[in-house]
Amino acid sequence: MDTEDTTQKPDYSQQQSWARRPDLTPHPVDVFYIYPTIYSEKKPLNMNIMQRPDLQAKVQGLLVAQAGVYSKSANLFAPYYRQTSFAALNPDEDMYKNKYFRVGAHDVAAAFDYYLEYLNQGRPFILASHSQGSLVMIDLIRKKLGDPELQKKLVAAYLIGYSVLPADFREYPWMKPATSADDTGVIISYNTQAPGATGSPVLVEKAFCINPLNWKTDDTPAGPEMNKGAVFFDDFTGTLKKEVPHYTGAIINTETGALETMPPDYDSLNLGHFPEGVLHKFDYAFWYRNLQDNVARRISNYLSENEFGKQEKN
Repeated sequence: MDTEDTTQKPDYSQQQSWARRPDLTPHPVDVFYIYPTIYSEKKPLNMNIMQRPDLQAKVQGLLVAQAGVYSKSANLFAPYYRQTSFAALNPDEDMYKNKYFRVGAHDVAAAFDYYLEYLNQGRPFILASHSQGSLVMIDLIRKKLGDPELQKKLVAAYLIGYSVLPADFREYPWMKPATSADDTGVIISYNTQAPGATGSPVLVEKAFCINPLNWKTDDTPAGPEMNKGAVFFDDFTGTLKKEVPHYTGAIINTETGALETMPPDYDSLNLGHFPEGVLHKFDYAFWYRNLQDNVARRISNYLSENEFGKQEKN
């Protein structure tokens, strides 16, 4: 039986198909967040999220550990989707064409359409994601953000933990790289790893990278004094473990496109399924407070300078 027949398709008109769908929207801006890969089972190759409360609980943890960067300043919307398993992903192939990936990508596109029609109420929005979620979000932006009206409403897209390439900027002109700490309608992306690390399944050579400490796109180093706080959670429960101000600095390797850092406690870090030196698991944790401040800054700039934002404030 094909995977589409073994998993329950989310119905985004129903509250239970959303990890977060707030009734109250106190902020003038929304964030539409897509969670990273949390599923590794071989059968089915798309996770049956609607019938797996254990997996839903993991997503709820990530709404704190990652989406907490955004939810302090924006109304958080996060759909459940039938992401594909680690077992179905091959970084040596075009993953955008992988039939199991497309199941989850179709879910997210349907959720975004429902969000725009019934939940957004005309507010500007941030797009945010990590890992497989960023792969899905890149696909969504390619297909949906060609609409000039949606482009006007985009505060920024934080596509963290996957590769946005120069070809994306050429082929999809509405995909614009961030060049500073407060430009809007732009893409923020990076992949964290230690110097000399190789074999990352999410980093493609020459990927776009912006440094989340100094918001430069060149190899200007940012020392640990610029790190406002690394925040470590249990990703799957959202339980705070510790916060470390000035934890580590970062520099962009302009040859590989990696955001390089050597954290002081590297030897004690659990890298998960990733090769030595690939710090993918910590793309949010290491730079948490800087990201949180940056989200607020871009929102403020959007609302003060963007014509749409001025209308919303009045």
